[in-house]
Amino acid sequence: MKFTDSNNYTLLADFYEFTMGNGYFENGMKDEIVHFDMFFRSAPDDASYVILSGLEQLIEYLENLHFDPEDIDFLRSKGIFSEDFLEYLANFEFECDVRAIPEGTVVFPSEPLVTVRGPAIQAQMIETMVLLTINHQTMITTKANRICKAAAGRPVTEFGSRRAQGYSGANVGARAAYIGGCNGSANTLAEQLYGVPALGTMAHSWVQMFDEEIDAFRAYAKVYPDSCFLLIDTYDVLHQGLPNAIQVFKELREQGYEGRGIRIDSGDIAYLSKACRKMLDEAGFPDVTIMASNSLDEYVIEDLLKQNAQVDSFGVGERLITSKSHPVFGGVYKLVAREEEGEIVPTIKISENVSKITTPGVKDVYRFYDKEKGKALADVIAVKGEEVPEGEYEIFHPLFTWKRKTLKNYEVRSLLEDIYIDGKLVYESPSLEEIREKVQRELGTLWDETTRLNSPQEYIVDLSPELWTIKDDLLKKHNSN
Repeated sequence: MKFTDSNNYTLLADFYEFTMGNGYFENGMKDEIVHFDMFFRSAPDDASYVILSGLEQLIEYLENLHFDPEDIDFLRSKGIFSEDFLEYLANFEFECDVRAIPEGTVVFPSEPLVTVRGPAIQAQMIETMVLLTINHQTMITTKANRICKAAAGRPVTEFGSRRAQGYSGANVGARAAYIGGCNGSANTLAEQLYGVPALGTMAHSWVQMFDEEIDAFRAYAKVYPDSCFLLIDTYDVLHQGLPNAIQVFKELREQGYEGRGIRIDSGDIAYLSKACRKMLDEAGFPDVTIMASNSLDEYVIEDLLKQNAQVDSFGVGERLITSKSHPVFGGVYKLVAREEEGEIVPTIKISENVSKITTPGVKDVYRFYDKEKGKALADVIAVKGEEVPEGEYEIFHPLFTWKRKTLKNYEVRSLLEDIYIDGKLVYESPSLEEIREKVQRELGTLWDETTRLNSPQEYIVDLSPELWTIKDDLLKKHNSN
């Protein structure tokens, strides 16, 4: 596995992770084994699903998890940590088991995406980076996929580096967008780091550098005759920009080259694209493509195509790289079990807000597929190691238990895979192209009603009878106190 980030992010953690770690140490609990789940409660943009990504960067973080001498000196300077605890950190060795659902998998609310088992200090200490890494890329991958779905097969290029929340957001955001379906990114570094194709042509400043727009176009065509793509809205799209572009494309044709495309970055895209298409066709350039950019997202693109806009590709910036319509992915990291003398003791968090009540215990996640159609029928969260019966399986709503359905003629896949065992990496990350292809296969297993952009049908995620009973018993126990 080739890692792209060797920085030490060990101190990129909420301070309470260290204060609690010191507390565990001082209370003789440093070796107590605990289990945590990372999951989310609802999908952004009122969607029914998200696409998991960011696991490779989480592995990079865990592979480089250590405390440098200056880290220990900094923590010592806070004046609240014991020397024994600091010595433990100075000699730190990662010992946790980590399981996760692989990148590119379609996942749903309440399902454990990453599970961690290990000493309380260690399992707690990685909370921030587990959430930061998975939350951010999953959010961008999902947003990119929604935008690509709206584009209905037309290429979408990620244009958002300059609007991203920092350079890290721009880099891994480009990676996440590519996984989600974008054909490339304007971020050059993303290609060097991850292999995301770097794409782009010119800005308005190129045109403004010349006295006349047509001179700017000719100069560009001279340098890039076989890939000439012109930005035509610096001054006037229909009366200047496009006529100048057509003239340069004619000159290129005389030299044995063909113009590639035009880009419109402002104005009424639907009206302008239709007018440009007509003018290009009449001028003998039916193969010159039209690209649109400027504050696009899945809703704007969907609306443009409903208006029969003649757009062949899209450049999407700030609304993709920041997931502007829903810029927070609410993944959480919760304690679900402790081990006492080798026995697993499930734990639960209770809240008056029903959605915040956690599901206790150590789990597996199973996906049921229709054998004939290959479509996903439902997911079941079960106690780890719990057997799934063959033949038929009755699922029921975890809250409204009278809502039941019997699944038949199905195949079952377990979603969680081992990433670390006893602190040792046992997982080989797939290539970026393999993850990207996996996304498309995964989406192909969902019904259209589940993937539609507006008011999608809720996908069924149930608890197994055994897990439901554990949760119900803990709720009854705490309610009786």
